[in-house]
Amino acid sequence: MKRFWLCLPVLLCALPAAQAQSAVDFNVGFGSAWDSSNGAGVDNLNSTTNALGPCIPHSSDPNCQATGTLGGFFLGFGGDIMFKEHFGAGAEVNFQPSRQNYGPLQSRETFFDFNGVYQPITKKRATLQIQGGIGTARTSFVVSQSACVGTAVCTTSTSPIGSSTHFQVHVGAGVQIALTDHIFLRPQIDLHYVPSLTDQYGRNAVPEATIWLGYRFGER
Repeated sequence: MKRFWLCLPVLLCALPAAQAQSAVDFNVGFGSAWDSSNGAGVDNLNSTTNALGPCIPHSSDPNCQATGTLGGFFLGFGGDIMFKEHFGAGAEVNFQPSRQNYGPLQSRETFFDFNGVYQPITKKRATLQIQGGIGTARTSFVVSQSACVGTAVCTTSTSPIGSSTHFQVHVGAGVQIALTDHIFLRPQIDLHYVPSLTDQYGRNAVPEATIWLGYRFGER
């Protein structure tokens, strides 16, 4: 998230110049991304010799839990500057607001994208938008522990235990539909290719589907 907010002042500073030539868009997205489990396992905190260490699921180890799949709800924030009618640049961040189960851990996935934008077809009410760029994919992990004092008071604490960040290549395509002169809706399909993501999940290629709701400053 910090990387995206660092880009926001650049977009805001470019607003006057972009308005004179073309447009600036800011949008929020709702969707999901998917990946399978890599088949690995992690021992839970009940293990006295290998807590949170690697293990083999469905083995004789009773404390071994299989790692999870990637899915669930993703929230996105993005913006782009169209320097000309057909060409521009933008940035997006897509992340899981809520953590998901990952064996005995909980995980959160975040995709940061910095893209070139190409609009080969621009009509008054609909525009085909194609994106391509690079960025990072970050998987962060926490562990939750519960403790009780008798039966009256129980508390749960969550502690971060690490994260893994990978380089990624991103491509996407969507149709931007004008709802008013400034408000638009853009259903979009994306693909994130993340080398070494199989350390956490089953595939390096992660498909994503998002519906973006945005506001446009200026004219195209």
